[in-house]
Amino acid sequence: MARGKELLTPDERLEYIRIKPNISEWELATYYTFTDHDIDVINRHRRDHNRLGFAVQLCTLRYPGWSLADVKEISAPILSYIAKQINVDPEVFSLYAQREPTRREHMEEIRQEYSYRNFAIRDYRSCSHHLINCAQENVNTTFLINSAIEYLRKQKIILPAMQRTIERMVWESRNRAEQRIFKFISNSLTEWQKEKLDILIDLFEKKDKTPLAWLREMPGKSSPEAFLKIIKKLEYLRELKLSINISEIHPTRLIQLSRMGARYEPYSLRRFKEDKRYAILVAYLLNLSQDLIDLAIEIHDRQIMILQSKGRKTQEEMQKQNGKSVNEKIIHFADIGSALIKAKAEGLDPFTVIEKIMPWDHIVASVEEAKKLARPMDYDYLDLLETKFNYLRKYTPTLLSALEFRSAKSSESLMKAIDVIREINVSGKRKVPDDAPIDFVPKRWQKHVFDEEGNINRHYYEMAALSELRNQIRSGDIFVVGSRQHKDFDDYLVSKEEWEIERSLGTRLAVNMNVDEFLKERTESLLARLRMISENVDGMIGVSINKDRIHLERLEKSVPEEAKDFSLSLYKMLPLIKLTDLLMEVANWTSFDELFTHASTGRPPKGDEKAVLMATLMALGTNIGLSKMADATPDITYHQMANTAQWRLSDDAMLRAQATLVNFHHKLNLSSYWGDGSTSSSDGMRVPVGVSSLHADANPHYGTGKGATIYRFVSDQFSTFYTKVINTNARDAVHVIDGLLHHETDLSIEEHYTDTAGYTDQVFGLSHLLGFRFAPRLRDLADAKLYIPSIN
Repeated sequence: MARGKELLTPDERLEYIRIKPNISEWELATYYTFTDHDIDVINRHRRDHNRLGFAVQLCTLRYPGWSLADVKEISAPILSYIAKQINVDPEVFSLYAQREPTRREHMEEIRQEYSYRNFAIRDYRSCSHHLINCAQENVNTTFLINSAIEYLRKQKIILPAMQRTIERMVWESRNRAEQRIFKFISNSLTEWQKEKLDILIDLFEKKDKTPLAWLREMPGKSSPEAFLKIIKKLEYLRELKLSINISEIHPTRLIQLSRMGARYEPYSLRRFKEDKRYAILVAYLLNLSQDLIDLAIEIHDRQIMILQSKGRKTQEEMQKQNGKSVNEKIIHFADIGSALIKAKAEGLDPFTVIEKIMPWDHIVASVEEAKKLARPMDYDYLDLLETKFNYLRKYTPTLLSALEFRSAKSSESLMKAIDVIREINVSGKRKVPDDAPIDFVPKRWQKHVFDEEGNINRHYYEMAALSELRNQIRSGDIFVVGSRQHKDFDDYLVSKEEWEIERSLGTRLAVNMNVDEFLKERTESLLARLRMISENVDGMIGVSINKDRIHLERLEKSVPEEAKDFSLSLYKMLPLIKLTDLLMEVANWTSFDELFTHASTGRPPKGDEKAVLMATLMALGTNIGLSKMADATPDITYHQMANTAQWRLSDDAMLRAQATLVNFHHKLNLSSYWGDGSTSSSDGMRVPVGVSSLHADANPHYGTGKGATIYRFVSDQFSTFYTKVINTNARDAVHVIDGLLHHETDLSIEEHYTDTAGYTDQVFGLSHLLGFRFAPRLRDLADAKLYIPSIN
């Protein structure tokens, strides 16, 4: 077989063929536990060593799927488990291994009795066809090899040689699937589009950088200038008119191609054959177009937020600066009021009394100064925003002209208002038409949008529309065409046709599918619990109701103080070890490092690549950076670590590696002392960001610096099974369901806890639908208003 078709190293092949000593309980029960029929067949043979040998051959054909001749070694625990079921001594197996003819006879008997068959040319074709379909979805070598083995096992086909047959099938099938996708995308392009794509990676098109390098540059901060740069890139992509029917390509495969396009430098792309080059570029550009639209919306979101924040800050500054003067005026007018009261009571001339307190010219000056200091009776910071209108206008006309918005019926008024503003921008008119839609204007904005005569203030009308546009994109009432994060809500849902099929087959939802029965059951359950609390409230420990307010006693510490000293003594017993040695040892236990496959070749790190991977993980994980890590590791260079970070440390790889570590930890007996992995909690950890970053924000709760938040999910076994970087000002509740659904670990989470920031009514509802018990720790519960459904 050609060298390029060897996908595995000798050690990796051995891992597939050998029976792992740490085989799971499920695999032991499924493949190595005999039925009564199996026992009857095994007992047909004379002598213990023949019965044991026959039983072992049967087991190896079931799992891992090869004949006993290929599986060189059977571990002692597995051999003992098999021997115990048929009441023989495992030591006699050595006698069976010496008799080659007997093994062949037993193999033939197993084929006849259990319908196993040898691998044939027709199986090569059928398995290759199956692998091509799999490779349309995912070209990962491990995934395809496992798919081939699983396919052949289900067909009860004795697995052929790994190197000569299975690897060759995978290599050929992957290559054919890739060529099929490459050709499909390439054939969808016109010659003009191909020329434009070639220009993207043409170094001579621009002196300093290629157009592709320019497209990849993303702004580090939010500003009108950054928005305009984003739209300029988006318009460049739109000019390519890449209207390709990607529905025929699996989304996972498109993502893989896009990631390759994001990592390859232009000079690398120029070396590829045309079909592959165009396919990678198109997948990347289609994905980039979505990213640019989402980035543009995010910048607009932040600009409105900054605008409102500046208004509030300006108001606070005015109050601070004018505080002394305002207090002085209050004293003046209090004295004047007192003088008027005295004049009224004693029948004196009011002007004479007032002038005794303050000269008349001082009174006039004080009144004029008070007029300047005065704010509207129902003032808020919005009346200070009009001066910011021209700043917004630097990018908002482009926002409305370059992006396409669509909405639900509830947002029709706002959509018509946006059309009006677009028309004003194009025509150059200064005045908003009298018949312009106004239903969308929030009550708070109305006093600024309309003057006393009912005329519309152009500046405030437009700012109100832009602010509501931001709010309704956030809520999902308005979606953005071409966006990934802000697409039509229906696109997130299963189609009606698919839903009917799934419902008929049975869904994984944890509730009654009949809405009337569901609401009846929920109402009865709630009322039953309320009755229970009402009847037993006096006897409930830690809970009391006083004057219609519920009171919960503070939880006392359940861990004695002596435990702290004991914990410290245990820590002192642990040996000191280098972090690098610890990482390598954990990698040997779990093989988590093999999940960091190369984005292009799909190969796991081997040899010296492992050391580079560990150094890169340490550099990024401890936040010391690649440069400093390179200084501390003479044998590993910055460029090696940068290459590893670019090609191996993808989000998916991180998620899979994290799941591998959590699963290993979950299976340890020691972990069960803390919990069984069925409950979890989530909370955010803020991380300061010292450089300019679009995703970093200031939060007054944490001081003046900017930062982001790492939202972590931790099981009751104290393992972090899911993490997500979120905006530091985002509400935690938006991300709770993500962690419960999208982690790839073996943990079976049943109950989840958050703090108040992690709770909304929607999270309660979704958790119940999905079968999770949601138990947030709510702050100020006594002040919360609780409701029950109306009862007929």
